[in-house]
Amino acid sequence: MYLEHFGLNEPPFKITPATDFFFSGDNRGEILDALIYAIAESEGIIKITGEVGSGKTMLCRMLLERLPLQMETIYLANPSLSREEMLYAIADGLGLNLEGQRVNVIMQTLQNLLAQKSTEGKRIVVLVDEAHAMPLDTLEELRLLYNLQLGNSKLLQIVLFGQPELNSKLDQPNMRQLKDRIVHHFNMMPLSRTVTISYLLFRLHAAGYRGPNIFSPAAVKLIGAASNGLMRRVNILADKALLAAFIENTHHIEARHVKAAIRDSELSPRRLWHKRKTVVASAIALFAMLLVGTGWFLGGKSSDKLDAQKPGNTETKHIAALPSARAPTPAPVAAPVPAPAKAIAPTVNAVAATKPGSQPTLLQQRLSATQDLLAKRDSNGASIMLFQTTETQLKGFLTRADDLGKLGEIYVIPISTNGKHGFKVLYGAYPNIDAARAAMAQLPQRYQDAFIPEPYLLDGTQ
Repeated sequence: MYLEHFGLNEPPFKITPATDFFFSGDNRGEILDALIYAIAESEGIIKITGEVGSGKTMLCRMLLERLPLQMETIYLANPSLSREEMLYAIADGLGLNLEGQRVNVIMQTLQNLLAQKSTEGKRIVVLVDEAHAMPLDTLEELRLLYNLQLGNSKLLQIVLFGQPELNSKLDQPNMRQLKDRIVHHFNMMPLSRTVTISYLLFRLHAAGYRGPNIFSPAAVKLIGAASNGLMRRVNILADKALLAAFIENTHHIEARHVKAAIRDSELSPRRLWHKRKTVVASAIALFAMLLVGTGWFLGGKSSDKLDAQKPGNTETKHIAALPSARAPTPAPVAAPVPAPAKAIAPTVNAVAATKPGSQPTLLQQRLSATQDLLAKRDSNGASIMLFQTTETQLKGFLTRADDLGKLGEIYVIPISTNGKHGFKVLYGAYPNIDAARAAMAQLPQRYQDAFIPEPYLLDGTQ
């Protein structure tokens, strides 16, 4: 959507936790270090509480990555398990198939395996996400599991992540035995107003942005006030503000963009957002409705923006502006048609050339693979176009695709529009356009979230 416009490699404000975007400011880094120390060096159940969207699940994911190798982790993401289901889940996490066994048999088998791992110098850590929603009987079963020990050493470490309601649940008289075993308490506080700008810039930089600060002080103040410092809300508002600025064709986030994001979000303490696609789609719909009612329009993005080009599209493209936009209306610009794949095949040859004895770069590898694909395709051959970009940003994308094990599915076609050079980025090779359409649903989730895929005929038309 707005990645190329702001020079981003990926969406910076996704609400799905990704450890590359872990923000260590405002004591988050210190809490993570303290958690790792508490798990590794001490006994007792550990509890982390925080409001919805304060970063608990992100912290949990960081623990999964950072704990020492001798610690094996079991992550329970579904809290609404019965006591038997919870035992089965832990057994599955340890590689045991105990389906249908009685509870006492499961407990004994778990104790034997945990004792064996303890003698091997290993320790098992159970991370329970959304523990506030766990039934009381299941929490009590966790306490009984924690009581398992070999000699003077506990065989299991338990970490509970939950909303403040977890504290109320543990205050109940029948939960006092579990509460007495919690020896470490951590509370995830909302971001302070002064830290919000640092968080916004950190996320932008983590997504590949290398320019100056694009958020005005007024915009940051509004985001901090409307979000109450909760990271998920900050992400939602910042994402929609970027979208509003993109639609207005500006690179600066002002208060009016955040106000539009706030109106669209209708944030309330109990409302949750789970998918970034839903957030973006609702924002687009809101802006469209506003514009139909007011009659304000702003010309489409300049045709020298590569991501505004669609193969075979010769119609004038208009992008609606926010009603509060004051920019004059530029003349509509027709998007030129990129050259078909056949015509640019020689360009692939030229760019892919490497010096004798040198190791080809990832870009050169994919250009060579694309040349082979174009040479071998039949008249119906197709692929999926992910996006169009510049060479600098493409290199970062190819590196991440290599890390994901998806590099072999990526093809790149050089294009030139109004003297500006870039690349079409394609995914997969399919016998025909219908097969490409069917395969779009099987794209890696991060590609479905970040781009707007569309089928692409390898003869250069759609």
